[in-house]
Amino acid sequence: MPASAVTRFSACVAPLDRPNVDTDAIVPKQYLKSIRRTGFGAVLFDEWRYLDAGEPGDDHGKRRQNPDFVLNQSRYRNARILLTRENFGCGSSREHAVWALQEYGFRAVVAPSFADIFATNADNNGLLLIRLEVAVVESLFAGVQAQQGYSLTVDVSQQRLVDPAGHEHSFALDAVVRRRLLHGLDRIGEILRHREVIRAYEQRRSVQVPWLFPDAT
Repeated sequence: MPASAVTRFSACVAPLDRPNVDTDAIVPKQYLKSIRRTGFGAVLFDEWRYLDAGEPGDDHGKRRQNPDFVLNQSRYRNARILLTRENFGCGSSREHAVWALQEYGFRAVVAPSFADIFATNADNNGLLLIRLEVAVVESLFAGVQAQQGYSLTVDVSQQRLVDPAGHEHSFALDAVVRRRLLHGLDRIGEILRHREVIRAYEQRRSVQVPWLFPDAT
């Protein structure tokens, strides 16, 4: 699943008002047997989202949904920005957590902080993470609760987020991550931009040290 370019977009916000959401809550361990990047959107926040236990191979469309969980509420079903609390993505490293968020439809996650390993996986897979001050996040939660269809505009190029009242909030992005997002590249895609340089280097080295390239002879 190649990354999609993320430049500027507006989207509704879903509030997940929980700190320290770990990766097992995002995608429970029983679903980690698959190394495909697809099929995880249906099990995002599985134990909170459904009333009955799920297993790989289940028809998740037939499982009983928890009506109290935020993503099951009609006002948030089309949300593409997830608003949450500090230390989102803590726990074990699993790219499946990022894949699940993306396949569900989230294009960005807004929080005061993210666990380091989760942040690395998100950066490598093109999921935008926006870090804002606690007070700003608190104000966004208040806005989401007060206004149905609460939407935010995200501008990756300018590194700013705009709320419905027109207030702008700047956020920091690593220069490499920003470039990948703007061009729709993951780490492999970024390397492949230099394929001709890599190929020329390998050809040159195969002449200089042919014993390192037995398949080239």
